[in-house]
Amino acid sequence: MTLQAEIAACRICAEHLPHGVRPIASFSPTAGLLIIGQAPGSKVHESGIPWDDASGDRLREWTGLSKACMYDPSQVALVPMGFCYPGKASGGDKPPRPECAPRWHGRVLATLPEDRLTLLVGTYAQSHYLPEARKLSMTDRVRAFRDYLPSHFPLPHPAWRSTIWMRKNPWFEAEVLPALREAVRARV
Repeated sequence: MTLQAEIAACRICAEHLPHGVRPIASFSPTAGLLIIGQAPGSKVHESGIPWDDASGDRLREWTGLSKACMYDPSQVALVPMGFCYPGKASGGDKPPRPECAPRWHGRVLATLPEDRLTLLVGTYAQSHYLPEARKLSMTDRVRAFRDYLPSHFPLPHPAWRSTIWMRKNPWFEAEVLPALREAVRARV
């Protein structure tokens, strides 16, 4: 059984998923860009396509990726912290299930090129992969993005709330997005 098939068959946290199990991830051994987000939302859970929602539209805008490129696993790996939709909580979705990343991420990352660029989208991904930066706020991690290059690039989650955050932090659009697009172009 392939790793992708094993992930698709995973039921480790089924009892905690009110909308059912539907692991969603996309990757291949040639993907030079890895995008690690939080967990699929309700629209992605329905479609089975990673980032198939308004957040995905905004992420593609930020990165300069076309839909065709973003959904080409030979170029871009899409691997959330939790592979299944965790359900709703007050103010948004529940956090990704804690069982998922420890069980699968090491095996998935081992299949990817070592010199990949990893976009860490949101606090959950950043806290997991940048443990030395946990003492910083998400805003401070994103502002210090150069400190994590060439391997990692921290980003806010591109949910609708990011529009408000971007207004408060105009440096993101002026400084971070051009550097992000350049780093992404170098990998895909």
